[in-house]
Amino acid sequence: MAVILVTGSDGQLGNELKVVSRNYYGYDFIFTDIVTLDLADPEKTAEFIKNCRPGWIINCAAYNLVDKAETDTESAMLVNSSAVKNITDAIKDQDCRLIHISSDYVYEGNACVPYNESAIPNPLSAYGRSKLAGEKNALLHPASIIIRTSWLYSSFGKNFVKTILKKAGENDVLNVVIDQTGTPTYAADLAAAIMHIVSGVIRNQFAFNSGIYNYSNEGVCSWYDFATEIVREAGCKCKILPVLSKDYMQAATRPSYSVMDKTKIRENFGLTIPHWRESFLRCIKLMEY
Repeated sequence: MAVILVTGSDGQLGNELKVVSRNYYGYDFIFTDIVTLDLADPEKTAEFIKNCRPGWIINCAAYNLVDKAETDTESAMLVNSSAVKNITDAIKDQDCRLIHISSDYVYEGNACVPYNESAIPNPLSAYGRSKLAGEKNALLHPASIIIRTSWLYSSFGKNFVKTILKKAGENDVLNVVIDQTGTPTYAADLAAAIMHIVSGVIRNQFAFNSGIYNYSNEGVCSWYDFATEIVREAGCKCKILPVLSKDYMQAATRPSYSVMDKTKIRENFGLTIPHWRESFLRCIKLMEY
């Protein structure tokens, strides 16, 4: 029986993995959060992993407070980088595969065509730098896959969709940036893709090819476009106004363009990736607003 350890299971992706795990019988899932497994503690991490002996680790644990990371850099690096090193140290020389989740914010954002995995990363924020450092630590383990994703949202946890729904219910007008372009990603789709990879490798449908992969939903939009779609589908009367990033002050600099090329993950693992609008319509039906 495959033992699959999922860290950070109280977050958006972790919760979606709990949901999708119900479709996979015969696998032993172990879901942990910071209370049951503090990855920042190397000794406790090593002991926990030694005791449960996972064949797979899906690391969803992350520090995702992008603006706060500018002043709380130490915490961001601890969770997004040092904790990953604690995992790879714990599974050194073990027959354990690691899937680690990273971010489109490792890209600089100056491109005009979708980024592929060979693009040289150059993060603009402390958060992005912590995620890039985490990638390097994940790659210390030879059997590791890094999945860079973008603009994650879900019916679980805190995210852009829920923020817009809340603010649209409280305001007549909202300003949303129009000059940051990327792709919203429904965490349920990412969770399904991860388990497609895990189960496919276990059943010898395809090889576990280590390295970096991009995954988001298909399609392209700005945050303004996404917010407009959210209020329209929710039936809110709030008006969304486009603003430029320079007029919408945030502590952390975001990439102005972080659309990702998903060719590698589609071809390696036979994935079909839905368009972001299609996935968003599925998600909003699960939300209360």
